[in-house]
Amino acid sequence: MDVGSLSDVVRLDPDTGIWHAHIAGPISYPADHNAACFLIENDSFWFNHRNRCITAAVRRFPPDGFILDVGGGNGYVARGLMDAGYETALLEPGREGAVNARQRRQLPTVINATLDQARIRAGSIPNIGLFDVLEHIEDDRTFVGQLFDLVRPGGFLYLTVPAFSWLWSMSDIDAMHYRRYSRRSLDAVLAGRFDVLYSTYLFQRLLPASFLIRTLPYAVGLARSKPASAYEADHATGRRRLADALNRLLEHEVSAIAAGNSLRVGSSLLVVARRAGGDAA
Repeated sequence: MDVGSLSDVVRLDPDTGIWHAHIAGPISYPADHNAACFLIENDSFWFNHRNRCITAAVRRFPPDGFILDVGGGNGYVARGLMDAGYETALLEPGREGAVNARQRRQLPTVINATLDQARIRAGSIPNIGLFDVLEHIEDDRTFVGQLFDLVRPGGFLYLTVPAFSWLWSMSDIDAMHYRRYSRRSLDAVLAGRFDVLYSTYLFQRLLPASFLIRTLPYAVGLARSKPASAYEADHATGRRRLADALNRLLEHEVSAIAAGNSLRVGSSLLVVARRAGGDAA
């Protein structure tokens, strides 16, 4: 992929193989989260199941051209899509995440920049992936407008977000989220730019546990902030039998996506949308 044809400001570092935009800017994401996530992603039932659901959705709505995974962290989703046969490039603002994606996930195309910093040319991206990123953007509607400008007419937007404001917990605060979404609220953010083709909630059967373990303690003032490294237990890392059992418990969601069926409730929301034609409203 010729990244230079997409942007005038990114430059390839021959020593690392990573493209960089040498413009600094803040992001709403904890500095230690890429490192912490990299340690658990491979063994995490949560990351594993989300990947399987994303891949099932992409198979059902296959892209024409590559997918730009915006804010893709260490490249775990991008690597999964590549392994499934879909050309994927990674745009990641965090230096550590970009290095992990290039050197340890072996992704061929990694751009270390925010969307603003990369200054990608309008209409040059066939499809975009946005996996648990939109909740980190303060002005999500403006950001979706930027995505609209970048994606070719008819291109896909694949995205996941945390679901339901009533599930808000200390985990959202620790992760520097601005909000959680419902189908209706996300549809409103995408309206006029992207037409929703399919949506489903994920992690349905774990919703009661999530509410009891995370939401309820926060609601009654008992929750305490904890570092990203302390979330290993939540992902069943190092507990293979438990992780396998949870994956089996959630397997029906992958089958539902493959069949085009939707779940009505869950702690995450997955959406496939298509860029609308014409100009943004």
